Amino acid sequence: MEKHWTRSQVKGVSTGTTILAASFDGGVVIGSDSRASIGGEYVSSKTINKVIQVHDRIFCCMSGSLADAQAVTKAAKFHLSFHSVQMESAPLVIAAASVLKELCFKNKEDLQAGFITAGWDRKKGPQVYVVPIGGMLISQPVTIAGSGSTYIYGYVDAKYKPNMSREECLQFATNALTLAMGRDNVSGGVANLVVVTEAGVEHVVIPGDKLPKFHDE
Repeated sequence: MEKHWTRSQVKGVSTGTTILAASFDGGVVIGSDSRASIGGEYVSSKTINKVIQVHDRIFCCMSGSLADAQAVTKAAKFHLSFHSVQMESAPLVIAAASVLKELCFKNKEDLQAGFITAGWDRKKGPQVYVVPIGGMLISQPVTIAGSGSTYIYGYVDAKYKPNMSREECLQFATNALTLAMGRDNVSGGVANLVVVTEAGVEHVVIPGDKLPKFHDE
């Protein structure tokens, strides 16, 4: 007899991840680790880029099912490209976050994907939005998500400060990712970071052996 598998019985590739975004004076830093896992136990890839550029100065980080998240970001990029042509200007950050929210909410029975959206626009400057699994939209100055985030809530609450400098925020994000990667068995690899300001976009990749060292290492 042929066996039919339900979605809940199939262990797909997950981003099994640590993702974060933080605003600073004049911009945002958004970043993640680079591992993907299956069933929360087996690391299937160490080189997944979870920081996706959806428009010129707007990026999102993926969590949940990797296939679902990639499908949503591909659709969001199409929507935003079409939107920018219609409006004859770059989309706002909240517009990108709203597109992701709508895609997740309308397909919440079939998708297991959550996002952090961050970027800079001409209207509100630097912004960070969270779109959790199921489709909702929350604005926060700093946010973390993924399996590794549970280990660093205390660090983020204690160390994040509004209006940090670019260097301070980049170091804060690097330290947070490093601490999560050190504790979470399915977070790891390299730290992929993107700094977004009015002046442009800067990509920062920190290999695992170049990450900060802490007392438990």
